[in-house]
Amino acid sequence: MHAATRPQRNNFARLATICGAVLLLGGCEAMAITAFGVGASTGVAQTLNGRAYRTFTAPVVEVKQATLAALTRMGIKVISSKRVANEEIIIAKAADREIEVTLEILSPNSTRMRSVTRQGLFYDSATSLEIVLQTEKRMING
Repeated sequence: MHAATRPQRNNFARLATICGAVLLLGGCEAMAITAFGVGASTGVAQTLNGRAYRTFTAPVVEVKQATLAALTRMGIKVISSKRVANEEIIIAKAADREIEVTLEILSPNSTRMRSVTRQGLFYDSATSLEIVLQTEKRMING
């Protein structure tokens, strides 16, 4: 029997590397499609860096009340709330997570909400998304 020649081994190594990369990238596609599906169905933009966004057709006062009610319902402790220029910033804490919710006034009847959740050096997109969804639920139910 003949041993594989050097060019054949190099071709096999290249093919194995390409196949491995394709398999790994397939997982990224599934995550992207899932994230898009969740965001598209609810009108919420979610990123993979711990942020979730939603614009409400409501004054900032109403969105803030709904956000505070959502955080309370979730058992998340509000640490502070302050107004800076045209933004309302809510700082909260849950277990080992730090949460920052920013409510930006776009117009008297439009408010953009951004939720960012950090867990140490990492971000928690799921918690950010749930805060936005719970706020949306409060806005719908009154």
